[in-house]
Order: sequence, then structure tokens, then C-alpha cells
Amino acid sequence: MLPSNLALVDDDAAFTEYLADYLRHLGVAVDVFADSNDLLAHDGGFGYGFYLVDLMLPGIDGVDLIQILRRRSSAGLVVVSGRLAADTFARVMRAGADMYLAKPVQFEQVELAIRAVQRRAGAPALAGQAWVLLRDSRQLVAPDGTHVELSPADVALLACFADVDGQVVARERLQVAIGREDADQGLNATVYRLRRRVERATPLTMPLQSRSRVGYVFRAPLRMA
Repeated sequence: MLPSNLALVDDDAAFTEYLADYLRHLGVAVDVFADSNDLLAHDGGFGYGFYLVDLMLPGIDGVDLIQILRRRSSAGLVVVSGRLAADTFARVMRAGADMYLAKPVQFEQVELAIRAVQRRAGAPALAGQAWVLLRDSRQLVAPDGTHVELSPADVALLACFADVDGQVVARERLQVAIGREDADQGLNATVYRLRRRVERATPLTMPLQSRSRVGYVFRAPLRMA
């Protein structure tokens, strides 16, 4: 599933021209912003169904832009950037991005990333169907009956969500639970690997979503057995 409209925020004119054309051929209405301030000043800047954001932008920095967008929108957001600093992944995920793609990137990869994030955003459609954490056997049972093998860190992470009935769990609590109190990047990596395990085992998407600068939320019933 693709969004009906999308904001592409990137000052690389050649890249945005061809990527926008590619996405428009898939039926997505694309507006291009070469300056992050132009998006923020646009009347409908917070109303797009999806955002593709570069990090090195005229106007405010891409990470700051993500934080602002996350205060006003829950739409999918993928970073597509050539910034390769060691802490880039952790910074954009902490700011609230759903995924990070490093340039150079193929347009098909961007399309697949958008579709993956959109599937996760559709997870509330499973709201009436519970996921079950089998703590002793270290398995997660998806609503379709699939059993997913978990690592000890996965179990500790998911147990936090089973206790809060759909509320956001702070990053600090999750870090303590997995034994990585001082390693924000370790939490991001654990969440990433867990999502991959689940999405490789079942066609269902895992309803685990980030909340900018706060933590994560499991947007479906999760009980522990």
C-alpha cells in the first residue's frame, strides 16, 4: 500500500525530479520542497500522508525537521540521506523517523521502504486480535498463529509493553529492561532486529512504533502467558 500524497524534502534537484516522477507513476501525488522551511511554511505542510526527508538541507536541519513533524503528524517518515556519521542512525530514529536509507539508493528501495512503513501504520486494523508473549519458551505468537522465536532481549523488551495496555513506554525504561541503560543505539538495534524477525516469519506487520524523543508503543493488544 502506498500513501495518496507525499512530501519529498531534499535539495538535490536531479534526485528529486526522477524520484518524484517514479512515485507519481505509482499513483502518489508528490510535492517537492528544496528547503525545509518551505515545507513548514506551506499551508498543508503537516497534512501529508508520508514524508521523505534528507538531513542536509537549506533551512533547519533534517533531524530538527523530523522532531517538528513528529509533534504535528503521525504519518510515515523515511530518511533518505548521504549523511554517514556514526551516530546518524540513532539520531534520526530517536527523532521519530520510521526508517533510514543511505544514499546512493535505488528508487525501488525507496518504494519498498514506503510500503513497509505503511504496512506498520496499518497495524491498528489488528486491534481486536491479540499478540501473545510466551515468556518461558521465548516466543511471540502473532494473531495468525505464527510462533516467532525471540532473543532474551526481545522478551525483556516486549514484556514492558504487556504491562502498560497500549501506552507509550519510555526509552529509558526499555534500555534498562534490555540491559543497555547507556546505549540508545542498542535499543534501536534491538527493535530493528525484532521487527525483522517478526516480519520474516509472518505476513502481518508488527505494531511497534516509535514516538519522537519519548519511546515506543505497541499498538495492538499484547498479553503475556
